[in-house]
Amino acid sequence: MIQFEIDQWQAWAPGLASTDDWANWAGDPCELESSDAQPDVSFLPAMQRRRLSRLARMVFAVATPLAANRAPMPLVYASRHGETTRTFAILNDLASDEPPSPTQFSLSVHNAIIGLWSIQQQDTSEMTALAAEGDGLEHAVLEAALLLGEGAPEVLVVVAEDQPPAVYAPWINDVSFPYAVALLLKPGKTWQLSLETAEPAARQASHPHAIKLVHALLKDQPTFQNTWESRQWNWQQTC
Repeated sequence: MIQFEIDQWQAWAPGLASTDDWANWAGDPCELESSDAQPDVSFLPAMQRRRLSRLARMVFAVATPLAANRAPMPLVYASRHGETTRTFAILNDLASDEPPSPTQFSLSVHNAIIGLWSIQQQDTSEMTALAAEGDGLEHAVLEAALLLGEGAPEVLVVVAEDQPPAVYAPWINDVSFPYAVALLLKPGKTWQLSLETAEPAARQASHPHAIKLVHALLKDQPTFQNTWESRQWNWQQTC
């Protein structure tokens, strides 16, 4: 079991950018849908914005408000599929006997986004990119809790997924809409997270784990469970 405090959070999905948007959704949590919408990152320099994929824009959109006016801090980023769209573009170039774009290639690796974040924030703190499964939220929080235990006063956690190209649909069925969630974690005992073995879920949860956490935070829900394969993660708010 690990313990921590969620000091602040920020989330983005198509049509849901502000806390009020998410509060309205939590009152009637309908299924979120796919969209070509992009988060607003007008606070970034134009040259940097042009380099960012939608996935990267989502990460910057949710992480920046939590890092504003704060000292440099470690960051843990988790994504199951990462920059699949960029990788697919590179594969298309190769299949067409076209030379792949060096920029596309350099920004397609899994830790490229945290590299861009480090440069933009001028932050050389420890940063980790996790290639996680559907319970990437919990693995990221576990990693952050270990950093808190080593003395970090606060850790930024970001979980983000963009929809892969349609050609991947037969193999990737766990991302029905793009989203990003950022958490500012601090030492404390407000939340407990524990793991136990469970029977694999018969069906996939209606919302990603990070979105379920946003719902729990907005509804002041004291306990809930997230299950992925045989792993059951038990969330409990203690005060």
